[in-house]
Amino acid sequence: MRLLRAVVLLFASVAILNAQVTHDRLLNAAKEPQNWLSYSGGFASQRYSTLSQVTPENVKDLTLQWAFQQRSIEKFEATPLVVDGVMYLTQAPNDIVALDAATGELKWLYSYPPSADARPCCGRVNRGVAILGNTLYMVTIDAHIVAVDARDGKLLWDHEVAKAVQGYAMTHAPLIVKDKVIAGVAGAEFGIRGFIAAFDSATGKEVWRFYTIPGKGEPGNETWAGDSWMHGGASVWMTGSYDPETNLTFWGTGNPGPDYNSDKRGGDNLYSDCVLALDADTGKLKWYFQFTPHDDFDYDSVQVPVLANMNWQGQQRKVMLWGNRNGFFYALDRTNGRFLRGTPFVKVTWAKGLDDAGRPMRANGATPSAEGTEIYPSQSGGTNWFSPSFSPHTNLFYVNAWEGVHASFRKTEADFKEGERFTGGAPIPTRPGLRAGQVTDKREENGYGVLRAMDPVSGETRWEFKMTDVTASGVLSTATDLVFTGGREGFFQALDARTGKVLWRLNAGGEVAMGPMTYAVNGKQYIAFTAGGSLLVFGLR
Repeated sequence: MRLLRAVVLLFASVAILNAQVTHDRLLNAAKEPQNWLSYSGGFASQRYSTLSQVTPENVKDLTLQWAFQQRSIEKFEATPLVVDGVMYLTQAPNDIVALDAATGELKWLYSYPPSADARPCCGRVNRGVAILGNTLYMVTIDAHIVAVDARDGKLLWDHEVAKAVQGYAMTHAPLIVKDKVIAGVAGAEFGIRGFIAAFDSATGKEVWRFYTIPGKGEPGNETWAGDSWMHGGASVWMTGSYDPETNLTFWGTGNPGPDYNSDKRGGDNLYSDCVLALDADTGKLKWYFQFTPHDDFDYDSVQVPVLANMNWQGQQRKVMLWGNRNGFFYALDRTNGRFLRGTPFVKVTWAKGLDDAGRPMRANGATPSAEGTEIYPSQSGGTNWFSPSFSPHTNLFYVNAWEGVHASFRKTEADFKEGERFTGGAPIPTRPGLRAGQVTDKREENGYGVLRAMDPVSGETRWEFKMTDVTASGVLSTATDLVFTGGREGFFQALDARTGKVLWRLNAGGEVAMGPMTYAVNGKQYIAFTAGGSLLVFGLR
């Protein structure tokens, strides 16, 4: 095991930090809204808070309380945890920082040096940590998982999950279920065989593994022509959700490989572009739903599954809500994967619609070609990794989308070579943008970012908030009917959750690219988000 260094900064006024986050606390996270105990705020991944100090009437009085500048020029896409007044944050590529959540004072810093073999496809990023007991868990861009003492930042154990030299990487915040730490591997662009695994929280020993590409003799392998399954991708690079009533954990999977040339991988290519329902104790597959069979547009379905219990056409149902990268919004019955509704929420030209089972009906000629085929949405999708939100108070699903953004999809020959990119082509963006010196608000011609508030039952958009540029910001909703989000243009705003009216807006000075969150210390509510390389924390005057 390589030597890892931990830099521990001790302050005279600070004794040993005490976390002690039991699994029971994670199950009942909604009962302590002053804390943010997991990546999405709770197992249902709603990114909804019952904190009520900040309201539509006083949100205009938010002011900067403190800021943290990450010591990295990489993307800052992490959502922090807050536990009993202490914030745990990751800075790229693989540092954990403990801060006083009220003042921003640094408690300690743990730094993990990734191997030179690390080759994540899309940035040296890390999106956060998980906590159980007094231990923090972080995955790394060279496909390790590490455990660190939350009280002082000391390394407890380090486990290699996969070989970075083969293209494997890990970038998302892990998920804690009972005594297990669950995480998946990225690397589809390098022809890896994806999997999700659970690790013993005390030792790091692997407890179970589910391959997202079935091997020979396993159900689903017949959906891959020949031996194409061996390098089929279907990576996992966003955090899943968990339903304690059914003991199912839900994870979205990425694109098959090669991305854009599907000539040699005939079939639906399971379990790429799926949501997988796995038994949390054993990792056995209970059901799956495939959003984009035989994907050749790189429409990863890794979006965070949002779980809700709601009245569905006159009866109570346990549903899963999903704004998918392929441009369709889905509602599924999360007990069995049954398709309930599918509605396009951006312009879609690759499919004519969805059939009664939710399977897309391909449009004629909608496939990459040597000369290029124009398709809506682009490979960036109708939405992407950034988290949506669901408010049980408004019963609306809030999702940031890229509207009118398309690409010309071109395919080339693809031969697999270990550790090298295996994409079989590339999309050529056709979003025109603005010409030099041009001033216009014709967003419909140029493509734009938009926050849409959707009624999950009808599929209708209740309201929308248009941005000038696209966005990679997540969404936060609160019990006081506020919605917070940002965008690439550098603005962060609070909106009325029922009408979309802008109530407060700030030029944050950098792209907002993470899931905003909220917490409280000593009765004071804070709103936290990243802008550029900074974490900004706001509270009322």
